[in-house]
Amino acid sequence: MQELLPIAEKIADVLKRRRETIAVAESSSGGLISTALLAIPGASAYYLGGAVVYTLQSRRALLDLPDSAFAGLRGLTEELALVLARGARQRFATTWAIAELGAAGPTGSRYGDPPGTSCLGIAGPAERALIIRTGNPDRVANMRAFASKALELLSGCLAANSPD
Repeated sequence: MQELLPIAEKIADVLKRRRETIAVAESSSGGLISTALLAIPGASAYYLGGAVVYTLQSRRALLDLPDSAFAGLRGLTEELALVLARGARQRFATTWAIAELGAAGPTGSRYGDPPGTSCLGIAGPAERALIIRTGNPDRVANMRAFASKALELLSGCLAANSPD
């Protein structure tokens, strides 16, 4: 957790200065992205909500995404990460949203993705998505890596979309 705080602080500073907001929809990171963002004092100024959407059922219930939103999408793709990010952004009416889903380990996904694979999506004034592969079956290490990379991706989007 400690390693996530420096980047979360930078993100918090930018969001507060710009009066922008964020929501989080995460899966295999298990709440670490939200935890990092909420650990910064003044989080209520920018953090509007989040959900651990670990299953299809939770995606339906917590993000109010219909099954049709997932039609034709295979798990662990950039497209699916963007669907979740857009869903979180809409559900919470935020400026930005982060989505993460993956296979933390020790086994891979049912789609054949190896452990240590995660898909990240950012929705907002700009959209970005990427797939990361740690090559590591260590569940906890992967959860941390996924959260760290998601925060880095958001930080990059914020910097690229600076009104300054």
